[in-house]
Amino acid sequence: MVKRLSYLFVFLCLIKPVFSQSFTIGGSITDASNGELAIGTTVLIKELNKATSANQYGFYSLSAPKGQYTLQFSYLGYQTITKTITLDKNITLNVAIQPNEKQLEEIDVVTKGKDENVKGTQMSSVNLDMAEIKKIPSFMGEVDVLKTIQLIPGVKSAGDGNTGFYVRGGGPDQNLILLDEANIYNASHLLGFFSVFNGDAIKNVNLIKGGMPAQYGGRLSSVLDIQMKEGNNQHFEAEGGIGIIASRLTIQGPLQKNKGSFIISGRRTYIDILAKPFINKSDFKGTSYYFYDLNAKFNYILNDKNRLFFSSYYGQDIFNFKDDGGGFNTRIPWGNATAGLRWNHVFNSKLFSNASLIFSKYDFSFSALQDDFELTLKSGITDYNLKYDVNYFPNSRHNIKTGINYIFHTFIPTSVSAKQGETVFDLGKVIKLYAHDAAIYLGDDWEMSPKWKANIGLRFGNFAQVGPFTRFKKDIFGKINDTIRYAQGQVVAKYNGLEPRLALRYAINRSTSVKGSYTRNYQYIHLASISSVSLPTDVWMPSTEEIRPQIANQYAIGFFKNFKDDMFETSVEAYYKDMKHQIDYKEGAQPSDNVSDNPDNAFTYGKGWAYGLELFVKKTQGKFSGWIGYTLSWTWRQFDEINFGKPYLAKYDRRHDASLVLTYSPNKKWDFGMVWVYGTGNRGTLPNSFFIYEGTTSNDYGLRNSYKFSDYHRMDVNVTFTPDRAAKMERRRQRMLNLYKEQGKDTTDIQVSKPWLKRFENSWTLSIFNVYNRYNPYFIYFTRTGDFTNGTLKVGAKQVTLFPILPSITWNFKF
Repeated sequence: MVKRLSYLFVFLCLIKPVFSQSFTIGGSITDASNGELAIGTTVLIKELNKATSANQYGFYSLSAPKGQYTLQFSYLGYQTITKTITLDKNITLNVAIQPNEKQLEEIDVVTKGKDENVKGTQMSSVNLDMAEIKKIPSFMGEVDVLKTIQLIPGVKSAGDGNTGFYVRGGGPDQNLILLDEANIYNASHLLGFFSVFNGDAIKNVNLIKGGMPAQYGGRLSSVLDIQMKEGNNQHFEAEGGIGIIASRLTIQGPLQKNKGSFIISGRRTYIDILAKPFINKSDFKGTSYYFYDLNAKFNYILNDKNRLFFSSYYGQDIFNFKDDGGGFNTRIPWGNATAGLRWNHVFNSKLFSNASLIFSKYDFSFSALQDDFELTLKSGITDYNLKYDVNYFPNSRHNIKTGINYIFHTFIPTSVSAKQGETVFDLGKVIKLYAHDAAIYLGDDWEMSPKWKANIGLRFGNFAQVGPFTRFKKDIFGKINDTIRYAQGQVVAKYNGLEPRLALRYAINRSTSVKGSYTRNYQYIHLASISSVSLPTDVWMPSTEEIRPQIANQYAIGFFKNFKDDMFETSVEAYYKDMKHQIDYKEGAQPSDNVSDNPDNAFTYGKGWAYGLELFVKKTQGKFSGWIGYTLSWTWRQFDEINFGKPYLAKYDRRHDASLVLTYSPNKKWDFGMVWVYGTGNRGTLPNSFFIYEGTTSNDYGLRNSYKFSDYHRMDVNVTFTPDRAAKMERRRQRMLNLYKEQGKDTTDIQVSKPWLKRFENSWTLSIFNVYNRYNPYFIYFTRTGDFTNGTLKVGAKQVTLFPILPSITWNFKF
């Protein structure tokens, strides 16, 4: 099959238009003010009304018959550039677009072409720019990408204090989260209160909920593709902020003007420092917690055809507890590390490629020391990833993408070690699992006619767990009665599968279209969680002899309509998804059971299905902007060994989910934001009754997730004030300049001194979380008072709420 795909690609690359001679113009598009790639810029040949958009690397390509044409480059928030060209040969034309200052005051900058939501084949997707995200109210003043996408229809929050998200009935592990192409396996800090993405370092966020193109794979539900800024290659720049619980600083500038740039961004909380005086006087004395992030990116333009990028991320959460009196110490660090080297190469105006070498790691560690007894628990996953992607534009009707991807995984599901003094306890070797994960894909965005457009793709994946590995065989009583040992590199289990992708668009008119999509996805790695929310202790596992790959088929259809020259975007989408080989822990199983056993012996397997309807209305221009989203959905699961084999609604099933996001920018000084969310309550399993057996009170639980918590709703607001400091400093400089001239003094120093003061900007943001102090449920626990024997026993249920009304203030600066 792989060989056939290769032959097909070679054939597509060799074919030429036979009806008329055509030529191609292509190149890269950048922001003239800072050198950033202008992703999504629309390029139009006016005479032919043919258009394309710059890809994620800023590259564009258009083909047309020989002739003279007017080429137009447009990007919302930027000046439109018009160039007249004579197309009698293939041309490379690189363009730098200028921000439109007046327009930027009035509208949000979004990284997509005008009416792309209607014209393109991609459906079930949302593209957000960080300028847009930063205007939305945030928890404790920390701009959060993951919290923002949870306001999109079809994306559901796991609740307060959690950045895990569920897309169209899928679980948190079924979302492919990429930061500059590197996998992020745990995207949250502080057990889910904040995401790992520092908004000052992020450029663009693209969420795909369905109709996933062939270049993406490995997950069932969604893709969250996040791109970091490249850095300013024109001048040095710094920005940051000081908030109630965290501060951040970003520095960027040219390595060589117009050739290369860098950006370094850091963030750290100071909860441990601020809380220490209070904790030392409480029962939590000796406790400390903090997290930090560090982002770095460098890029350099070797020549017109070659550009290199290096990007990295490192973040850690660290929890410490030290009881000096009791001799007990514990330390729990966990976090992500990524590094990526990318090479962009332009072969010609029709052919573009990107080669990437990527490292990604997530690890969790728990260590405890009591006197001279020490216990350590570790888990994690490490990836080495090599990928090569090609973008080919044979003519104006086809945009072909193909590539290969290889990942070598190393899993540490759970390893436990212990020692007392010099004595080391034998708890078995550190369990490591190894796997090869390879894929090849081919896709074509094909404009069949002015009315019909299709994105047709095919992906083939091959996955193999390899040794060294020891398989423990068990009898019917669960006792190990045999072992099978696999040598290094020996195949333990092997899977492969074809993943067809199809998206169709029918254009009713310029502002209206109907779309449909079908996507088949395989997922070869799995997240096993003993909790209903994502925690650092969750365990990543490969497909093995016992664990089969998860498979999903998703069908979607949608109606898309824009109004008032694309000021308003609207859509209605319906979807159905079925999922096979879902994974969960068996009743009563724990990750620590892996000692001297195979981790996959603790799991059970089932299926799931989900369906729903999504409504979306977005205003993209004007002083008022924002969106309204609504989702009506059902999410089901069925496992033979859970709930007596009967289907049950998933924990995160919400019948109704709605969001309202509004931003208002009356002038340069003031920005206002408001968010209101509503969701049907999550589901859980609670006791139906209590009984006494041999003097002990026991619980009689109901069916799985048969209890529905009360509905969730909340409103957040913020206001940002930006003083016109730069104008004030300039007026001061002019006064000094005039004074020196009157006195006949040298004005040279005044004219050039401290140029950064002219660029200095600062703002104050006041945010209020949960404005009307809604007590939303986090969990419910039960209390018992009295005595059963004398008839005074009373059982009560109490709800725990995480956050009341929470105000915060942040000072932001930039120069």
